[in-house]
Amino acid sequence: MTHQAFLRRSRRPRLLDAYGCQGGAGKGYDDAGFDVTGLDLHPQPLYPFTCIQGDAVAFIRKHGAEFAAIHASPPCQHDSDCQRLQGRDHPDLIAPTRAALESTGRPWVMENVKGARLKLREPVMLCGAMFGLETYRHRYFETGGGFTLAAPAHPAHTAPQAKMGRPVPPGWYGQYVGNFSGVDLARRVMGVPWMNRDGIRECIPPAYSQYIGRALARFLSVQAVAA
Repeated sequence: MTHQAFLRRSRRPRLLDAYGCQGGAGKGYDDAGFDVTGLDLHPQPLYPFTCIQGDAVAFIRKHGAEFAAIHASPPCQHDSDCQRLQGRDHPDLIAPTRAALESTGRPWVMENVKGARLKLREPVMLCGAMFGLETYRHRYFETGGGFTLAAPAHPAHTAPQAKMGRPVPPGWYGQYVGNFSGVDLARRVMGVPWMNRDGIRECIPPAYSQYIGRALARFLSVQAVAA
């Protein structure tokens, strides 16, 4: 099916969720009032909205300007601790993705893990504790196209954290990565009841992107008034 077949009429601003995986980021942007279209190199049958299959960098360059805003989460495996420990090699797509995003002239957000933060330009860190989630899961967000983001206050990490991928005792926070146990608990904690283990271990909790999306919606409203 062609890209044009996915174009929909909506009063909600259209947002492209590139490298969308199973739609954690997309769900938050939908909750913030955006008409979300996902994009991923691989089929994503669990993605909760329309999802196009294709190369993100090429698609953003060709079609990114057709959207009001773009979110991109280039694969984090290149910079993740667990993948380096296992000696696996993955492509680094941060710079090519940034160049594609900048070519669109649209406001954009690019997300990645702690290991990639030095490659990101003035990233804002979001943590589950900022949103009352029982996980810390720090993620870093670079913004562009005129859009800037401020982080909420970062509460102290007072709850003990289970070791990476291990079962989570009562009162502890989990690290839902790798071949972790407790999928049902992770779904509840992250707010992603439709996801399987593969999606959960990589996802942005929707609370993060809902927060970003509300700020992005305000930015677009100011732009519209000024136009």
